[in-house]
Amino acid sequence: MSGSKKSSLKSTFTVSLTNFLDSDCIVAGASGLTLWTSEFNLNSFEVGLLGALSANAFGAAIGALFGGHLSDKYGRKVIYTYDMLVYMLGALIVMFSMNFPMLLLGFIILGVAVGAGVPASWTYISETSESNDRAENIGISQFAWSMGPAIIFILGVVFSPLGLLGNRILFGVLFVVALIAWSLQRKLHESEEWEEQKAREKVTGVKPHPYKDLFSNWISVKSLLFLIGVYMFWNLVAGAMGFFMPYVYETAGGLTNLQANLLQAVLWIFTALATYFGFAKYGDKANHRIFYFVGGAMGVASWLILTFTGMSWTSLWLFVLIWGISAGIGAQAWYALWATELFPTKYRAGSQGVMFFVVRASAGIWSIIFPTILSTMGFKAAGMFMIGLLLISLVIGTIWTPNTRGKSLDEITDERYNQNKTINKKNATNTSSGKEA
Repeated sequence: MSGSKKSSLKSTFTVSLTNFLDSDCIVAGASGLTLWTSEFNLNSFEVGLLGALSANAFGAAIGALFGGHLSDKYGRKVIYTYDMLVYMLGALIVMFSMNFPMLLLGFIILGVAVGAGVPASWTYISETSESNDRAENIGISQFAWSMGPAIIFILGVVFSPLGLLGNRILFGVLFVVALIAWSLQRKLHESEEWEEQKAREKVTGVKPHPYKDLFSNWISVKSLLFLIGVYMFWNLVAGAMGFFMPYVYETAGGLTNLQANLLQAVLWIFTALATYFGFAKYGDKANHRIFYFVGGAMGVASWLILTFTGMSWTSLWLFVLIWGISAGIGAQAWYALWATELFPTKYRAGSQGVMFFVVRASAGIWSIIFPTILSTMGFKAAGMFMIGLLLISLVIGTIWTPNTRGKSLDEITDERYNQNKTINKKNATNTSSGKEA
């Protein structure tokens, strides 16, 4: 293995702790949601509010909007210097919550920290990868994102006899992991892509506006709409599952808290395995359109089974298997890859911040609505909503799959944003050599 390859993998593993902690704090809250509900006598609106303002939704949305911009303006490294400190504060507040406002505050702070870190992490991984291992490294970060919930749900099962104390301990575990992540990430070197961009700005004297440049370019706007279409509709399903699925298993399926957490742990193990042995291994080699379609179609199939066959153990295990694999090779992994490829360096993280804001904010609204749909209309109606959302994501991603495989970030940017310059350059070359343009 070459030195650059080793360095890339090392930085990928270090940065991927952000993704690990993102999903961890969502499912740590989810695994103990019924316990917190019982302890503080929460109503359905308050339960929805916890999901809406957490890392699952609005909290992360706000953090991403600011974090993406700061990452483009001051560097990717600035996020890794301070972000985990904020995360640790949120984890401590949740761990020692004595009432609902304190619990909600902790969830919000965790969400802001997660939102600020995710755009920077995917951007950093992509910018420190080669053209032939970018999907692999993004896949490793997604593997970390998948393994986090698997570990948390297993710990949830272990700590289940302790009741709410066990869930408090889970947030203590997150604090320790965040401390380790902070100590490693603050030692990272800055992205060379970002440093080169800042050097060009000094030479030209032109500094990009954080949002004017993004929204004034039609190519960027189309990319935003495409990626939001791919990720938002899928994330409405995955986000609701990440926070509410144990609650659904217990209220609609009659499972115990231990059974619900164990089922989710197995689901996330399948997701992690599919991410590593599927997306990470073949994302740089396989046809992206076909690969994306297979993952999306499996997601639709899993919800068809759960919605229309009921929550028998057979249907539950089929759902866990099929959705788990689908989530590993589906929309989130592709979004994480494409979101770093389809924009130039000057607003690569900022564009992700905007999209993450839209995606997680929509998840926040859905988090308030979903428990009401579940309680008033029943699980079948909620499941049909999920199927419709997944179908939209499947169609958008399959039809407009970008052609980026095997290309460097500079090649992709030049191909997408400098088409007229390239044509004019070719015409000038042809004219100077006596050929017709």
